[in-house]
Amino acid sequence: MDTKPPLPPFTAETAAQKVRMAEDAWNSRDPDRVVQVYTEDSQWRNRAEFPVGRGQIHDFLQRKWAKELDYRLIKELWAYTDNRIAVRFAYEWHDAAGNWFRSYGNENWEFNEAGFMQRRFASINDLAIKDDERLFHWPLGRRPDEHKSLSELGL
Repeated sequence: MDTKPPLPPFTAETAAQKVRMAEDAWNSRDPDRVVQVYTEDSQWRNRAEFPVGRGQIHDFLQRKWAKELDYRLIKELWAYTDNRIAVRFAYEWHDAAGNWFRSYGNENWEFNEAGFMQRRFASINDLAIKDDERLFHWPLGRRPDEHKSLSELGL
């Protein structure tokens, strides 16, 4: 059986590592890469959508990143237990008309024994921002290690 370390039960260190790995994958904006950490029958709630399984999640992510341009995300560990992790996050993006947004949210994750995410529940709110209010300015892709966290940015 394949595994996706770190595996549950989580510690503070392994939960934070799992969160950063998820952030890095999502910042790639590559649905093929991102879906590999979910179980084949993973269940999601994302806003008002409820994709189930890697195929529907892949389609969801393609639509998301076709709409949310120049997407940059920061995730932060909020809490963890044996096989669950709670995350808070913010991401910045713009639409095709050039309007910028910062989206804030929380996610609850549940993992199977092999380290694959089997359930993900996300609640997200969007805030329109001006270009000069943006805080996430790194080149597209992985957030640099020296970039401030959500807490350090006061978010």
